[in-house]
Amino acid sequence: MRHFDTIVVGTGGMGSAALHHLAARGARVLGIDRFPCAHDRGSSHGHTRLIRLAYFEHPDYVPLLRRAYELWRALEQKSGRPLLVESGLVTAGPPAGHVVAGLLASAATHSLPVERLSVPEAARRYPGLRLAEDWEIAFEACAGYLFVEECVRAHTLLAVNAGAELEYGAAVRRWRADAAGVVVETDRESFSAGSLVLTSGAWTSDLLQVPGLRLEVLRKALFWYRPVPSRAMLYAAGTLPCFAFDTPTGFYYGFPSLDSRGVKVAEHTGGRPVSDPLSLDRTLDRQEQARVEEVIASHLPGLGREMSSHAHCLYTMSPDGHFALGLHPEHSRVTIAAGFSGHGFKFASVIGEVLADLALSGTTRHPLGFLSPQRFSRQNV
Repeated sequence: MRHFDTIVVGTGGMGSAALHHLAARGARVLGIDRFPCAHDRGSSHGHTRLIRLAYFEHPDYVPLLRRAYELWRALEQKSGRPLLVESGLVTAGPPAGHVVAGLLASAATHSLPVERLSVPEAARRYPGLRLAEDWEIAFEACAGYLFVEECVRAHTLLAVNAGAELEYGAAVRRWRADAAGVVVETDRESFSAGSLVLTSGAWTSDLLQVPGLRLEVLRKALFWYRPVPSRAMLYAAGTLPCFAFDTPTGFYYGFPSLDSRGVKVAEHTGGRPVSDPLSLDRTLDRQEQARVEEVIASHLPGLGREMSSHAHCLYTMSPDGHFALGLHPEHSRVTIAAGFSGHGFKFASVIGEVLADLALSGTTRHPLGFLSPQRFSRQNV
């Protein structure tokens, strides 16, 4: 049985970052995954992911995000790849809604530079957008997007260059831990290690062994639309920032046109429950498409409805919508990174650092108390 300092199960956004940080510190580390690097079967694909600092979900995420930005820029330098574009982000919705109100509260708590725009001012700046007269509008200049597959590739390449080993095409069946370490059994062979990191995304539920932590997997649709040719410049990168709309029918977000596919638009709310990620139905859902196109008609009127492409990714939802990040409640040699609930990828760079800390020393300087997996065990008592 081959032995390692740490085994990482799942090498997508979080796992690849953990591999990089562990290997960079000289740990002998193994990454195990069913699928190859930057695959399209889980949560870390689809070309782009939003990154933003004024975090409406909870102000306590902001310190982690500050460090995430630093580490994404460091990864760009080390890998020589462009990974993060600060295009800006327009967030709009009713003043009483949790999105804009939460964003402004987070900005106030951490003294973040967020600009509030009137509807006429937003229309002058971004004529491709049409925003409701009674909406509150916030613009965050340092927000933007990450090239998701490139981020995974960069973390993986640097990890391998630093000595990490990868076992692709292997399915983890179970693990066990005791005072001496951990053993991970796959459908090929078993491996032992001093510590284990679980970053297996939609496949995490069966591996967690935390009774109170119930994870639900949702299928999420991504759509790309080519702008009407006469208005293409209104939606081009450099002209249009990223956008997020808190509408009466759901929360929608999108990105400027970055390639021939055009503008990417998706719904953050909703989603179809998935019982088995391995047999995901990837057919186009016309109802999901219609919901997105209603938002386009209302708020991106010059974009048109020429859908050029669509794809699906997976959200792994925790019971409260916040991450489960920290040491396993019953096994100090096991670290959990799960339940990212559709808003985790932007944190991957710093979560990799956190996971390396916990796997090697059992502690981290980062403030994680509000994300501890222990909270689910307490709820189950």
